[in-house]
Amino acid sequence: GQLPNFKASSPRRAMKPSYQGKLLLRFDDTNPSKEKEEYEEAIVRDLASMQIVPVQVSHTSDWFDQLIEMATQMVKDGLAFVDPSPQEEQQALRMKKKPSPYRDQSVEENLRLWKEMQLASEEGLKCCMRAKIDPGSDNGAMRDPTIYRCNLTPHHSTKDKYKVYPTYDLCCPIVDSWEGVTHALRDRQYSDRDAQYAWFLEKLKLRKVHLWGFSRINFVRTLLSKRKLQWLVDQGRVDGWNDPRFPTVAGILRRGMTVEGLKKFILGMGASKNTNLMGWDKIWATNKAVIDATAHRYTALLSNGLVKVTLRGAPAEPYAESIFAHPKDESLGKKIRFFAPTVWLQAEDAETIAPGEEVTLMSWGNAIMDEVKKDASGKVVGIDATLNLQGSVKSTKKKLTWLADTPDLVNIELVDFDFLLTKDKIEPEDEERIETILNNDTKFVDAALGEAAMRQLQQGQIVQIERRGYYICDSPYVRAADPIRLLFVPDGKNMMGVKR
Repeated sequence: GQLPNFKASSPRRAMKPSYQGKLLLRFDDTNPSKEKEEYEEAIVRDLASMQIVPVQVSHTSDWFDQLIEMATQMVKDGLAFVDPSPQEEQQALRMKKKPSPYRDQSVEENLRLWKEMQLASEEGLKCCMRAKIDPGSDNGAMRDPTIYRCNLTPHHSTKDKYKVYPTYDLCCPIVDSWEGVTHALRDRQYSDRDAQYAWFLEKLKLRKVHLWGFSRINFVRTLLSKRKLQWLVDQGRVDGWNDPRFPTVAGILRRGMTVEGLKKFILGMGASKNTNLMGWDKIWATNKAVIDATAHRYTALLSNGLVKVTLRGAPAEPYAESIFAHPKDESLGKKIRFFAPTVWLQAEDAETIAPGEEVTLMSWGNAIMDEVKKDASGKVVGIDATLNLQGSVKSTKKKLTWLADTPDLVNIELVDFDFLLTKDKIEPEDEERIETILNNDTKFVDAALGEAAMRQLQQGQIVQIERRGYYICDSPYVRAADPIRLLFVPDGKNMMGVKR
């Protein structure tokens, strides 16, 4: 399921406690050429991952027999006719607001052709059934829309039982009414079909359904076309439908979005009728407020450019202490932190240190940087320092992350992602030449070393790497040869953890 589509189910779910309502999930599997079971399975799985559980799951195909009976009755009542003219002719007349020449043919002839359609005979395959609404309407959706067409592709559920299939336009109002839907939340892009929806309910004397239109969320530099997303998967540009760069529920959860964060963002928007192009910063900032309270704190340093610091005044041998995993919430438990007479600093931090400067080693205390050693090019290659645990943390300008130089440091991959597209607003014509706006470099992997306690991370656990940002564990520790893989979780200000 895509993120914009989740907007429909979230307000529904929020309404349930207020109005004692029920959430119904129906798959409109009316086109056997398009529907795939794996799409349905993915939608159910995504809804479950969002803690949205419908009280009823149904398929439009459950109602195929009744829909055929309804269509037959529509023909008998003069509400529909069977049109044997070529599709191009039908389209041309629709554009001119002219009626089909077959619009007023006899009920008997319509029923005969309807039977041929159901048999998928040579004559029947040339036909479609259309509702008799108003061919001269200014609203194109009212110009005698197609409500049944032939399709010989076997249906994933009913196999080859039927040769005719109803259109979404016909099924939606009818099955909504039959299944007891009181409020149908619909994307505003279908608002031109609201009058058509009401026409079917009125003419077929069905219980009325209240339509509630909402705008879909459009995000910058984001591709929403299912067909084009599938193309990216097929081309190997991404790992699959749960790729962290994808605007799918599975993808965004894998990247570190939380259920609570996503719900807060969606409900904060409400069922707005205005379509806006949004940046990603607000949704990630909402998520940050959720994850900060529970993310355990750890230290990891980029492997490329580590500087060793020798600490006088430290115990001669490495030792371990149990410290709180989150400085502001002791209830989240403890972790083991190692201390040693030699520690590693990030090279970019070491480059800023002046000889004699007092700095704070986070989670330990102060140290005076006595001697900063540089090579011929001026690059810092080592530091001699004196531990000064009596020094005031408040007096230092630099609070530095460090790692004890011990053999149990763990290999880590820090992964950043960029947008798949180079353009903010995607126009319809862009989707047909998608290659021209594709970003070729969208995944960046940096090797790092992490503290030993990170071996305990679980897949899906979100942590904060001190002074770098939030990360979600995509691949936990299994063996020393395989690094732990952490994906950067955007926080509203930064989309990447390593500056480029």
